[in-house]
Amino acid sequence: MYHFYQLLTLAGVFIYWLVIAGISVRVVVKRRAIGVSLAWLMIIYIVPLGGAFAYLLFGELNLGKKRAERAQQMYSPYEQWFSNLYNVRQYKPHVSSLYGQSISAICEKQIGIPALADNQLTLLNQTHEILEMLIKDIGQATESIHLEFYIWQPGGKADEVAQALVESANRGVSVKLLLDAAGSRSFFKSHWPSTLKEAGISVVNALEVSPLRMFFRRLDLRLHRKIVVLDNQIAYTGSMNLVDPKYFNQEAGVGEWIDVMVRITGTTVPVLNSIHAWDWEVETNERVLPELPKCLPHDDNDITDLVQVIPSGPGMRDEIIHQVLLQSIYQAQKSIVITTPYFVPSENLQLALIIAAQRDVQVDIIVPDKNDSLMVEWASRAFFSELLDAGVHIHRFKGGLLHTKSVVIDGNHCLIGTVNLDMRSLWLNFEVTLAVDNLPFTQELERVQQSYLADSVMVSPELWAKRSLANRITERIFYLFSPLL
Repeated sequence: MYHFYQLLTLAGVFIYWLVIAGISVRVVVKRRAIGVSLAWLMIIYIVPLGGAFAYLLFGELNLGKKRAERAQQMYSPYEQWFSNLYNVRQYKPHVSSLYGQSISAICEKQIGIPALADNQLTLLNQTHEILEMLIKDIGQATESIHLEFYIWQPGGKADEVAQALVESANRGVSVKLLLDAAGSRSFFKSHWPSTLKEAGISVVNALEVSPLRMFFRRLDLRLHRKIVVLDNQIAYTGSMNLVDPKYFNQEAGVGEWIDVMVRITGTTVPVLNSIHAWDWEVETNERVLPELPKCLPHDDNDITDLVQVIPSGPGMRDEIIHQVLLQSIYQAQKSIVITTPYFVPSENLQLALIIAAQRDVQVDIIVPDKNDSLMVEWASRAFFSELLDAGVHIHRFKGGLLHTKSVVIDGNHCLIGTVNLDMRSLWLNFEVTLAVDNLPFTQELERVQQSYLADSVMVSPELWAKRSLANRITERIFYLFSPLL
């Protein structure tokens, strides 16, 4: 019997070694950023069984067999739809700046979507104003309303939006609502799904969360896009979820969420509508591609906004938004201003910011003073020292949870959308951002950023260097979990 238990122990040790070795080899051959790979290896070895189990659940982009196959089959028809954009008169690559040309070149080669002219953009930075305008536009829709959000939280003006959708559906308007199952769980527990469905509205919960699915699909892949398209003529996108800040997450103690949205008319609207169509088809297997932009006659002097739509996520091209961010930072000559609620940058992104500061570009990063994610808050601090040493200015916003995701380069060009500067947004979630090559709009966004700076406190490099040893240790511990954040 003694020999039996001895053999059993040896067999257990061997199987354990085999599992750890196999997963370690898989981490290495995936050829991700070295820091990400090392972080995973540390987690696997420090928490042997738990780390290996966590990697199997969260370590790779497993969209699920059905969704992955469906996405693969969707490439060809959507690629054809995007290729038709090159034939519209609003495709004017020669009128964009050198910055816009380089960003468009990356996007055209990676995702086949060109930047288009003949847009009108309105920046909305007051949440009540955003909801009021959205309700008004919903009330004037005549054919279709397509919405997708990460979070829909019932209460306040969010309920007024839902009621406006019901009234539109009763007028015969086709309404499709796509919500992330995890982010919008409060919505799906409320009476609103049944109320909307009774009015004839199609309500779909994306990426449904269930313990039974954990071995077939990565559960923390989330639909993080925020898109509204009305009649294929008006669109909204930006950082704001479908929530009334006065009724949302009040118990977190971080203040009201501060957001922006962009209201768009013009040729970019059908492109955003096609992104909604993609997400809708991935979930429902129902294909309804929108009509292409209308070819309105105009000369180059009439162009008001040149906009590049950049979607990312599982099933799409890898790292496209990350590449655009890096290119934008490396092109900066004078200034970079970034706002993000969650700051856990990749090695390449951190290095790009450091190099920018070292070549005398003024780099300002604005983050919330209080964060609703304790893990992200501590992991974020692990990056501060190197950035501060390089001359990057880090500001902590005092006026609430700053949720705006924006980058302004040299006061001339900008990125704005749903993307946080963290691993999750850059590699995991379904996201969308706009690269805008238009001076008046960028200046308006810059003014909003300056208002954030006026309500912020800059982190002092001298005081930061004196923080306690306990804080330093906590930062490094949470930094190890950055691949999961």
